[in-house]
Amino acid sequence: MSAPETNTALNFIEEIIEEDLKTGKYNGRVHTRFPPEPNGYLHIGHAKSICLNFGLSQKYNGLSNLRYDDTNPATEDVEYVDSIRDDIHWLGFTWDNREFYASDYFETLYQKAVELIKMGKAYVDHSTSEEMAAQKGTPTIPGTPNAYRSRTVDENLDLFERMRNGEFNEGTCTLRLKIDLASPNMHMRDPVVYRIKKAPHHRTGTQWPIYPMYDFAHCISDSIEGITHSICTLEFEVHRPLYDWLLIELGMYRPQQIEFARLNLTYTIMSKRNLKMLVNEGFVTGWDDPRMPTISGLRRRGYTPESIREFAKRVGVARRENMIDVGLLEFCVREHMNLIAHRVMAVLDPIKVVITNYPEGQTEELETENNPENPDAGVRCIPFSRELYIERDDFMENPPKKYFRLFPGGEVRLKSAYIIRCDEVVKDPDGNIVQLNCTYYPNSKSGEDTSGIKVKGTLHWVSVPHAMNAEVRLYDRLFTVPDVGDIEGDIRDYINPDSLVTIANAKLEPSLGNAAPELRYQFIRKGYFCLDKDSAPEKLIFNETVGLKDSWAKQQVKEG
Repeated sequence: MSAPETNTALNFIEEIIEEDLKTGKYNGRVHTRFPPEPNGYLHIGHAKSICLNFGLSQKYNGLSNLRYDDTNPATEDVEYVDSIRDDIHWLGFTWDNREFYASDYFETLYQKAVELIKMGKAYVDHSTSEEMAAQKGTPTIPGTPNAYRSRTVDENLDLFERMRNGEFNEGTCTLRLKIDLASPNMHMRDPVVYRIKKAPHHRTGTQWPIYPMYDFAHCISDSIEGITHSICTLEFEVHRPLYDWLLIELGMYRPQQIEFARLNLTYTIMSKRNLKMLVNEGFVTGWDDPRMPTISGLRRRGYTPESIREFAKRVGVARRENMIDVGLLEFCVREHMNLIAHRVMAVLDPIKVVITNYPEGQTEELETENNPENPDAGVRCIPFSRELYIERDDFMENPPKKYFRLFPGGEVRLKSAYIIRCDEVVKDPDGNIVQLNCTYYPNSKSGEDTSGIKVKGTLHWVSVPHAMNAEVRLYDRLFTVPDVGDIEGDIRDYINPDSLVTIANAKLEPSLGNAAPELRYQFIRKGYFCLDKDSAPEKLIFNETVGLKDSWAKQQVKEG
């Protein structure tokens, strides 16, 4: 296989792969894998890894596997298995028939452990976790061997078989490798490779009371599947010597482990433990809450797979950890929304406008474009009548200079409609503005304007008798500090109480009665929105995907 021609700069992983292709390493193959543990939903950090692993196999005409690291039955569930599969497909990637599980190899893994025992390279240890930690020493002080380390091969074989047969309780013993208690790498100081877990497994039931640790199962699974480039995040760099040691000692085919920097995103947590806490303690409504950084949450919020793939591309692949501004993700979403979203009119905080010189009972169908960025998007008609809704903050009774929206005596254009003038402000007994009485200019119709009147402001609107009622959910950052991972106290104290604002009775143009979940909409002058999965004809619900304001792009221009 030859490397594809490209004019773009290669990242360091691509440089490694292209060198391997030139030298014929792995016989010109490129075979990657994505190995999630099914103990929670995938998040935006996983999306970066998915795009990298599957993207490399696509670029180099190779293969990529999906392999579930299902080695801890106490935390895993088939719900997570299904969600992982759905999320990767939604992102646009496939693995054909190469869906595997670490549990596919449980018998092989057990026999490999037996091999290591027979070689004198593994032993059954009855130390407690606290004792084991003390025996390992510190990075500057070598570990000390315990009495179990000198057990005979026959003793260890017998004990390990009894572990498999379920004779021991959880926590009473483990299988450890016998490597080097003085190694400067703490992961090489006789690491545990099997522990007892008496919990039913979602695939194997109660067949196995012992389960391999990730470091043991991962490298052997990679070897069995013929992976060429085992791509991991940076925290696994110190695990690489163990990865190589195991495969060398077992005489197995050895892939190359390569580490890259994981994704760190401002205002975002990606710890599954903390994400699970948010769900379990009710800070969010579930794993797919639109405020969550999970792929399912981003999907429900209206993010598109194209925008997430573009984000992963822009972030790139680095060797060192860094913090990415969440504004870049929103920028990628906004760019794609601008291309695909239909422009529609929605009034979130309505105030009534009565056009006093417009005929009562008359309805006029006015034409407007669906998306000015896409000529193929076509046009639609929206009803115009005597009574309209506009946004409350589009009117000011005592405006400052250079205020170009509506005010007493002021004139504005209604989007795709007419110019109107505000003649009277109607208030309730408490002094609250409840209605604006206006006059329209019949010869100022958009596209046919012969009035000669010049106005600087254009407002969106919705016809009162045709308006659709809807619940609209507006989202803000889930946390109030940019570096959530740097919080020393309880992250609960930094959850944004205003991360969700619900508008119960927004007014929408009637075309949105036919909104579809897969479509995206720009509520003109408000932001980008999508139909929520819980929406129904009798109760429309729209989620804010991203606002119109692009502070990230402006900051890049300023810094550039």
